[in-house]
Amino acid sequence: MVIKMIRKNITKNNENLLYIEYVPLAKFVKILISLVFLFSIFMVITISALIPQVMIPLLSISGGLCFFILLVYLNYRGLQITLTRNQIKVKYGIFNHKIIPLKKIMSCKTTKATFKKYGGVGIRIGSDGSRAYNTDFGDAVKLTYQNGRPFIFSTRNPQKICNIVNELSK
Repeated sequence: MVIKMIRKNITKNNENLLYIEYVPLAKFVKILISLVFLFSIFMVITISALIPQVMIPLLSISGGLCFFILLVYLNYRGLQITLTRNQIKVKYGIFNHKIIPLKKIMSCKTTKATFKKYGGVGIRIGSDGSRAYNTDFGDAVKLTYQNGRPFIFSTRNPQKICNIVNELSK
């Protein structure tokens, strides 16, 4: 439903829209965040039961930590890809927007975002010097452009994006 609303709004504002995709954060990261929350709650209850006088400071610290983790998760819970006739825009969170004019792209290739190469999910610098916005270890697009390091981002349809980009950047 959210994707349909986004598509509807973007289509109204931009008739040149060719492709839009939302790539959610990997399930294993969501599970990991849930486990951190549960562990934090368990530790607060256990320590508070053993040492009642530390309950208030412990609740403050663990509550602040859980709130921070929740904000980070909400900010980086997915990647928004928008492709128009003139540019590709990749948005990852509130502050991380990458807008690349298609005329500056030299090549677009499908690739795999691996843990070995990027060391995790999120905004990463690869072992080859590339910059990546990855939400999962799997399919991705690698854009090489005239100046700057290669840019990689997660997607469910890398071949479709590359076909469109390669056709329009000629």
